[in-house]
Amino acid sequence: MTVLHSAPRYQAEDGLVAALSATLGDKLLACKEEHGEVVLTVRRAAIDDALRLLRDEHDYQQLMEIAGVDYPQRAERFEVVYMLLSVTRNHRLLVKVSAAENTPVPTVTTVWPVAGWLEREVFDMYGVFFAGNTDLRRILTDYGFEGHPFRKDFPLTGYVELRYSEEDKRVVYEPVKLAQDLRSFDFMSPWEGADYVLPGDEKALTPPPAPAPVATAPAKVEAPKVETPKVTEKPADTGAGEPAAKETAKKVSKAKAAPKASNKAEPGAPEPTETRPARKPRAKKTDGGEA
Repeated sequence: MTVLHSAPRYQAEDGLVAALSATLGDKLLACKEEHGEVVLTVRRAAIDDALRLLRDEHDYQQLMEIAGVDYPQRAERFEVVYMLLSVTRNHRLLVKVSAAENTPVPTVTTVWPVAGWLEREVFDMYGVFFAGNTDLRRILTDYGFEGHPFRKDFPLTGYVELRYSEEDKRVVYEPVKLAQDLRSFDFMSPWEGADYVLPGDEKALTPPPAPAPVATAPAKVEAPKVETPKVTEKPADTGAGEPAAKETAKKVSKAKAAPKASNKAEPGAPEPTETRPARKPRAKKTDGGEA
């Protein structure tokens, strides 16, 4: 049989299941081997005697762990699982009992004293009572905690919340208050495929393909019009006609020539605007200094 299990494989000895069944006798309710491990289900009232037989006659020296499981649909909703280890055989064994909320399980502290801590943990998380445990107190939750967190019907948010009060200068408990106005609950799994696009995935979306071109008749291209520059090479191009051209020639011929420059005083010349005295000549310098 192919075993798919993350834990290391332990090869059970041939005839081990038969030997354990013969040792436990009427204390055993069921025995099976799955996932490479042997699982025994025993009667709740005989759990301490069954574990003592397994320790003394089959060399399961160590109690490694005690775990709890909750099945609310069952009449006896809890299972208490004892995990044993045989150091000499290098083999592990699981022993289970069932219990209800008001049904105590006999303690196994008489077999392994370390079970006192493990039974306190199962009691704290699941509410299973262990008859004979002289120190059955909570071990993980705080003082005055109400309920058992590992039960399936326990709310995920709990019943009370803890905070430090500056007014009272101590830690206080208050009922849990969850504002639902601004909360959005999304129960869709992105790994299974959500109906919406996750943030960042819009970059990976491929654009739709461009539509195929439609064949059409080529449009007629007209030659660009070349504008002729407007010039007045002939008198007729001016638009004024021949009489206007003759009058323009007469005005040019009657224009006076510019006067020639001479040394004589020209009549009508403007008077100087101001008079300035002539400057005295500068004294010449000698070798010894000023003259």
